[in-house]
Amino acid sequence: MDTISRRTLIRTMAGAGGGLLLGFVFPGATAAVPPPRSWTPMRDGAEINAWLAIDADGSVTIRVPHSEQGQGALTAVSLMVAEELDVPWSSVRAVFADMHRHVNDGQPYRVTTTHGSQLVRLQHRHIMQAGASARERLRAAAAAAWGVPLADVTARQGMLRAAGREATYAAMAGAAATVTLAAEPGIKPPGEWWLLGRPAPRLDVPLKVDGRAQYAIDVRLPDMVYAAARSCPVPWGRLVKYDFDAIRSRPGVIAAVEFRAKPGRRELSDLQDGVAVVADSWWRAEQALAAMPIEWDPYPDGDVDLASQAARMREVLGTPGKLSAESGTDAAGRVAAAREAAARAPRGARPRYVSAEYHRPYEAHVRMEPASATVHVTDARVDVWSPTQNPATPLMLVADQLGRDPREVFAHTVFLGGAFGGNGGGNMAVTRQAAEVANRLRRPVKLLWSRDEDTAQGKHRPPVWARLEAALGDEGLPEAIFTRLGGYTGGGAERIGAGMLDTALSNMPYRVPHRRHERHTVAAHVPTATHRAPGVNQNAFIIEQFVDELALAGGWDPLEWRLRMTEGLEPWQRTLRKLKEVAGFTTRLPRGRGMGVAVVEDHASFCAACATVEVGRQGELKVEKVVIVVNSGYVINPLNAAEQLEGAAYWELSHALYGGLALERGRVTSTNFDKYALLRIDHAPQVECHFAPSQDGWWGGIGEPGGPPTAAAVANAIFFATGKRLRTTPLARQDLRWS
Repeated sequence: MDTISRRTLIRTMAGAGGGLLLGFVFPGATAAVPPPRSWTPMRDGAEINAWLAIDADGSVTIRVPHSEQGQGALTAVSLMVAEELDVPWSSVRAVFADMHRHVNDGQPYRVTTTHGSQLVRLQHRHIMQAGASARERLRAAAAAAWGVPLADVTARQGMLRAAGREATYAAMAGAAATVTLAAEPGIKPPGEWWLLGRPAPRLDVPLKVDGRAQYAIDVRLPDMVYAAARSCPVPWGRLVKYDFDAIRSRPGVIAAVEFRAKPGRRELSDLQDGVAVVADSWWRAEQALAAMPIEWDPYPDGDVDLASQAARMREVLGTPGKLSAESGTDAAGRVAAAREAAARAPRGARPRYVSAEYHRPYEAHVRMEPASATVHVTDARVDVWSPTQNPATPLMLVADQLGRDPREVFAHTVFLGGAFGGNGGGNMAVTRQAAEVANRLRRPVKLLWSRDEDTAQGKHRPPVWARLEAALGDEGLPEAIFTRLGGYTGGGAERIGAGMLDTALSNMPYRVPHRRHERHTVAAHVPTATHRAPGVNQNAFIIEQFVDELALAGGWDPLEWRLRMTEGLEPWQRTLRKLKEVAGFTTRLPRGRGMGVAVVEDHASFCAACATVEVGRQGELKVEKVVIVVNSGYVINPLNAAEQLEGAAYWELSHALYGGLALERGRVTSTNFDKYALLRIDHAPQVECHFAPSQDGWWGGIGEPGGPPTAAAVANAIFFATGKRLRTTPLARQDLRWS
């Protein structure tokens, strides 16, 4: 075997601009940058390019440009690169990529955001190509060194071989760094995978278990001070005045800094009127802030509450909405005719008309880690630590807030203590607040929101109301469906309106000859944002219960109804047939026990759930088991996929069983866990996951689809257990008694 000394290798790597140049060729991208502060110690060797480095001992460092919020991004990216590079998985380590380089030097990672179950679904091609490109450069280097045709060189498991000669990847790394490929290679078809598709434990779990993982809330810097903040409790209300003199002499208090909303700036990350107190500890800052007299002006939204919103929505739903989906002809007219005929039909006649109204309330993200950011401002540079779903976002937010050149701002990626959409796009003003305070004090500042502030100022899941009507034909199947949904979004934003607010209603798969769906997106002062499985999370509960109502009215078994109404749609049929095989669904259980099913499409995946519940005579509810079947096209890590499906199911069960934010006098009042409950471990059902991938060229997401069908399946199961149809949430707060 050809060998090379460590000293010679490092010299060669340095001469080649830092080592093996891996990833893509991006004009204007620099060949080497200082390594970021990673979550594992650096070894000997050099960071090389955007995607990976090969150390002298053969280890491979993969730089991950996506946030790790518990969904497994570090592992998924590393698996995809390692698959194409073809190195032993045991030799792989991962570090967070340098966002300063990404923002300022040609965006070598293409995409750094992590949302919408898109990491594998939409980014797998260029991530895997980074590994493929490295492999081909190594092969080219070996072919040149040995004077053999490229086709004779194999690259497998970290070794290059040809014509009886062999060398490690590390031995050829320096030479490979100088190789320019005529064209970037394609990626392997799934049938050739050797690593992907097999269970792999997540790389981040050991660090979280032993405490080495660093979150934004963990950041400690020399000479750092702490800030607690309050914004007007009625969103976009005005700060009238505050009395800092009343708390100035309290122990540890340093300063007060006010925030002012900029006219016309109502992005989710923009400042609202508020004030922060700075002290030598966060607790002292928080207690001083609580004691400081503050006067707010809530005008014009200080009288808004849930009742007033519901009353207005009842009026809105009585008017034509914006068309979201339509097929066939005159669905509204056909439904109206069925309604009139039903009013004249004799008692006991077979139902030909079905109608229902449903509602889902505001829900909060309530991440495990309350919002925080640490910022250090000097004349030469600004450093920021902030938990966002795009690691590059804090850099851009701080640069914008302070009017600094992005080249002077350095964002340090940290682990996220949950996100669920609440950290997407810099949705929290906490980063701008911390930058403002740090700029005033010119020393490191950690600004942390209390749990109450985090919930009060969160960007919530929009509430929705829906009216649904259907006309049934001779087979008891719907001939026409007319639906209308209305929801409140912050400022009437269509970003969570069109294609999101009414998703699952607008794109339901069922083959109804005539259907029409309309929506109303109504402006509200409460900021709203995407939430895990946006749109589908609210509306799967609605449509998947309504189709149960249609099936039962027409004399159909609910699962057989869905199979009949999706005939010819392969991904749906595959999912439902697998559910039928593994779940044992039946409507014939003793009173007090029930099973329910639901199926939805979310982020290009098809996911079905079957829930089993037990309800005591006095209404005691226990969700015993949820069986989930997903068809995501492909699965690269079944272990991690099952973890994400389970987590999504538990997350949506939290909202469906116990959630629902209270809104009084224009403000959220259920701001902590005494009034806004989440699913507890002793109430968590068994979740069983099955995969039924079509594997015919399309890729679906995994992080979100497990939630939406779970809530609907539980509600359907409650109906079979009690005979009660629950058309709003939270379910556990309703009267479930039966006799």
